[in-house]
Amino acid sequence: MKTSSKENFRNAGKAESAESKDSKQSGAKSKFRLKTEQLTRIHDLMVKARVLEERLIRMYKQNDGYFWIGGPGEEAFNIPLGLQVKKGMGKDFDYLHLHYRSSGIMTAMGMEPVDALRQMKNVASDPFSGGRNFVNHYSRREWNVVPGSSTIETQYLSAIGTAIAQRRHGGTGLTIVNGGDAGTAEGDFASCLVWASRPGFELPLLIIVTNNQWGISTPASTQHGEKRVADRGKAFGIRTATINGNDVEESWFALEEAMSYIRRERKPFLLEANVSRLYGHSSASGANRTSEELDSLTEFEKQLESGGVLTRKKMDELREAYNQQMLELSQKVKEEPMPDPSTIYDHIYYGQKGRYW
Repeated sequence: MKTSSKENFRNAGKAESAESKDSKQSGAKSKFRLKTEQLTRIHDLMVKARVLEERLIRMYKQNDGYFWIGGPGEEAFNIPLGLQVKKGMGKDFDYLHLHYRSSGIMTAMGMEPVDALRQMKNVASDPFSGGRNFVNHYSRREWNVVPGSSTIETQYLSAIGTAIAQRRHGGTGLTIVNGGDAGTAEGDFASCLVWASRPGFELPLLIIVTNNQWGISTPASTQHGEKRVADRGKAFGIRTATINGNDVEESWFALEEAMSYIRRERKPFLLEANVSRLYGHSSASGANRTSEELDSLTEFEKQLESGGVLTRKKMDELREAYNQQMLELSQKVKEEPMPDPSTIYDHIYYGQKGRYW
């Protein structure tokens, strides 16, 4: 599982993709725009992120966690996003305001899978919340990953703050915020569009909506009057795009274009990515596999196999290796201690220890 540097991924080739009608129907590609080492790296991370989520679901069903919510099915978009983040701490780097389907982004950025398993088990060694938050609620100060919240779409509001700071600071750092299609009904999303687009005070903000066509239990067709969620940005003069987030290369180059535009122009971009929801909304709806949804990993593997990039045998071996790794890590986490009750008030505010009154 040897990997190439992230810099190689940022220097992706620009050659035009040529696909025949037959290859599109079969999931095959006659030519890739990304280099072979980039494709194999993305595939490796997609498998890693998928197997991690499946292990988290198993942990929940085995009573080794209280709740599961995550993003299996969104890997074809989230992995390219995570690989193109300018990672670091402070205003010269990208800030991330993530929602609870972002494990693929964190995996691509270098998150250790054991840490996600620790948060699922709510053990004291959970580096994101000390065992005090739901799974997939990440925060990492040294990567500018702002603490995730369970309240719907409030991240679109808090993202305004770091984007304002970056506008004043200058440089090429940008703020990235993501959420789901249903949550765009919240006023926080509208506030984000307003603040991002004020003439003369535009913000370097990448506003992402991952659209899986569902709220918790309501289909988008019964909730959205607009044809595309991205169309909402047009009224504010925000540059927009809607893409197939189940396609790796389309996601990669759309993100590359959007991020380059923001870094150069210091203006917002609204990107809507159509994705799949493979295991329902969360454990509240059973976390069972949905056969009707398109699986971006399966489609990508068909393309890699038909294009001669990877064999089926190699891909199966990779998945099995990650399955074994996640199993061993989950067993390790079971032996780690739970949080001490005395720490319940720690970190309500930054640096706080104990009660604050």
